[in-house]
Amino acid sequence: MIGFIIAGLVIGALARLIKPGKQNLSIVATLLLGLAGSVIGGVIASLLGTGDIFELNFLGFIVAVIAAVALIGVAEGIAGRRKSVR
Repeated sequence: MIGFIIAGLVIGALARLIKPGKQNLSIVATLLLGLAGSVIGGVIASLLGTGDIFELNFLGFIVAVIAAVALIGVAEGIAGRRKSVR
């Protein structure tokens, strides 16, 4: 469980480094988006037959980072819409 949280934090941090621009996300939001990305990456890697969802493998890690970058983009879009409505 602790390893899963650490992996989510690392994946979230990598996604924030890859995504251009300044993201206004807290460390908790980064962790949650990284965890969501790691679950998505694990599911996709598992569906492709490269291992179990909770196994750390190269393909799952790459897909998790890509998914986290996409999730950060979605979170920014939602946060941007909220600011423009106010």
